[in-house]
Amino acid sequence: MHDYNENSIIQKISNDLYSKIIVLISDAGSPLISDPGYKFINYCIKNDVKVTTIPGPNSIIPALQLSGIPINEFCFAGFFPKTKNLMAEFINNLKSTKKTSAFFVSSHKLLSCLDLLEAHIKDRTISISKELTKINEKTFRGLSHELKPLVFKDEIKPKGEYVIVVEGNSSKKTQVVNMEDYNEDINKMLSKFSLTDVVEIVHKLSGIKKNKVYKWVLKLKKS
Repeated sequence: MHDYNENSIIQKISNDLYSKIIVLISDAGSPLISDPGYKFINYCIKNDVKVTTIPGPNSIIPALQLSGIPINEFCFAGFFPKTKNLMAEFINNLKSTKKTSAFFVSSHKLLSCLDLLEAHIKDRTISISKELTKINEKTFRGLSHELKPLVFKDEIKPKGEYVIVVEGNSSKKTQVVNMEDYNEDINKMLSKFSLTDVVEIVHKLSGIKKNKVYKWVLKLKKS
């Protein structure tokens, strides 16, 4: 399986997924960790095909593999902290990072963690795994507000340790720039450079669309 043929292989074996045991093995390393398999695992998840993984050096790699979240880039964030201030800081860091994050949380901090995720990280996929590679293995997937009912329906009094995987922040915020802030600099440049050159310079420095810059610089030149 390679990136270029993953979709065709999925279609080829799709009927066998419900009647046979399919094994995904890498030549070296581990599937999905800089290796193909993400599309295949997501296909299985979306079509209610049970997916599990063999024991690894720790539970982070299996949790990432089973999360259904892109893991081409990820970071390990350690343990969910104990105090409220550190908890808030921890979740805020997850909110801003662009990479997928994985971390441990103990059963007695799980509810606090889910409450914070629900309050601050609303539109990203999150997975929660427990008892990985054991008989009672479970992985819950969904948006933050969907997870609490799933987890606590499964186990009213959670025990043990959980691995939480949070999708990275892929949103692109539009930078708001006030063109008037550039007036003085633009007038100075107009005395030395052509209109075209000034537009190009301001466009590259500010990131503002070139047609908008052109209209503004032309207005200043005429005035």
